[in-house]
Amino acid sequence: MSKLTGAQIIVEALKREGVEVIFGYPGGQAIPIFDALYDSPEIRVILTRHEQAAVHAADGYARTTGKPGVCLVTSGPGATNTITGLATANFDSVPVICLCGQVPTTMIGIDAFQEADITGMANSVTKHNYLVHKIEELAETIKNSFFIANTGRPGAVLIDIPKDVSVNKYEFNYDFEVNIRGYKPHIEGHLNQIKKAVQLIEAAERPVAIVGGGAIISGASDEIIEFISKCDIPVTATLNGLGCVAFDSPYFLGMHGMHGTIQANKAIQQSDLIIALGSRFDDRATGKLSTFAPNAKIIHMDIDSASISKNVEVKVPVVGDLKNILKQMLPLLNQKKNEKWMSIITELKAVKHEILRDQKRLTSIEVMEVLNSKVDSNTIIATDVGQHQMWTALYYNFMKPRTLLTSGGLGTMGYGFPAAIGAQLVNTDKPVVCITGDGSFQMNIQELATAVIERLPVIIVIMNNGYLGMVRQWQDLFFDKRYSSTCLMNCDHRDKECNGDYNSCMKFIPDFVKVAEAYSAKGFRVTNKLQLSEAFDKAFANRSGPFIIDIITEREENVWPMVPAGASLDEIMRGGTVS
Repeated sequence: MSKLTGAQIIVEALKREGVEVIFGYPGGQAIPIFDALYDSPEIRVILTRHEQAAVHAADGYARTTGKPGVCLVTSGPGATNTITGLATANFDSVPVICLCGQVPTTMIGIDAFQEADITGMANSVTKHNYLVHKIEELAETIKNSFFIANTGRPGAVLIDIPKDVSVNKYEFNYDFEVNIRGYKPHIEGHLNQIKKAVQLIEAAERPVAIVGGGAIISGASDEIIEFISKCDIPVTATLNGLGCVAFDSPYFLGMHGMHGTIQANKAIQQSDLIIALGSRFDDRATGKLSTFAPNAKIIHMDIDSASISKNVEVKVPVVGDLKNILKQMLPLLNQKKNEKWMSIITELKAVKHEILRDQKRLTSIEVMEVLNSKVDSNTIIATDVGQHQMWTALYYNFMKPRTLLTSGGLGTMGYGFPAAIGAQLVNTDKPVVCITGDGSFQMNIQELATAVIERLPVIIVIMNNGYLGMVRQWQDLFFDKRYSSTCLMNCDHRDKECNGDYNSCMKFIPDFVKVAEAYSAKGFRVTNKLQLSEAFDKAFANRSGPFIIDIITEREENVWPMVPAGASLDEIMRGGTVS
């Protein structure tokens, strides 16, 4: 058997894993791997403009396909630049493989040029990581990494590859079974636990199902819809669970939590049974833990045993793959009608937050309404983090799973656009829209070059209010309108309070349309409601590259409803009247 270099072994292993695209940025210690990829046209290499963006793009690829996304970077600063992306993916259970070049094994520990202990740094933000000490371990390490990343609770895996490992030669063998001592993910649910769950479901009078990101990862959308229909159960979603149940389902109450809908939060608080389906009870979703669903017993179905009773006390845990658990459980359930409870739910759904409209001012909610009229159910939405993320969660009409890419756990600004690039690259027949803010977009604005060069028609919708909007909202509500370091405008009076006549200093910086043109992309600035429809029509008609819609929105618009941090889900701030 002929021998291959370590770099060639890496490429052959990636082919065996079905990898079709890698996002990366080269450097000295990774050059041998990039060189091996030069001879492998089966794997497309996308040169991003920053390593963080490479990880986010791999993340976006993974979220839309369900397959591990792969990125490749060099040692030192190249590797350290991946940390935020790895943490983002790992927090949201996204399978990402990060290959890092490293200084030769003989130079590790001597403070060599561009040496960094990336495995040590990444230990707390990855599911697992490896430092490959010798070429004999390389193929097994890669195979194990893909298995770990995409089984159990998925996550990010980093492989640190010293340069001598990538240039030395060894026989390539990939025909072996993965056998990782101590790592045996549960697949099927325990039948006795499932039977206990069935008993609670059939005895409940006011049940509520909660779907989280785990429901989408498991591919359990069809089984969940069958379950809630058979048992007549209303359902809410976490941020990452949006799309699992269509927005127009009679059972769907919307997102719950800090910026959840009134009906979703009220239903949870009035319930006598919570059925958590792939949700980990994050603090933004539960509010004050001691007051969360105070009269409800909790069934928790999840692939990750470590998530059970971590934040809330669970009556019946069922550990396993959610899709498999539901397939086991559905035949055991009797058809049921909860007429009294569903009548209450209907009343709750009738209480809607009133959208205050102003003929002169363009609000973000109106932007979402126009966007809804222009898209179909296959459109993929990526968001950054801030007010625009919550407006998207509340007002965009999600119909299908794997159509929302957003940083739910870590809350990473700068995630949306690179994630949209990763999604568009593999979903060439689907529109991809990145909804962002003027703060978030500037964190990875350089990826316009990537999108232009790869001719990716990502639509970038910038909610431009001249503020770090969500921070300003908190300063408005809880810090007496002391807007410290949140104004993004180029004002003439930086030494004064930024709460006067905005028209006297309103200089939006940068001009995003001119930025788009500088990158050979296209753009359209929207300053009034009449331009919205035209802007979206032009953007969706464009298929040659990225298109920026720079929308000048109401500066001090707040996201409602809102539950203050640390408050109960009953304590809903509505910011206006409720009809």
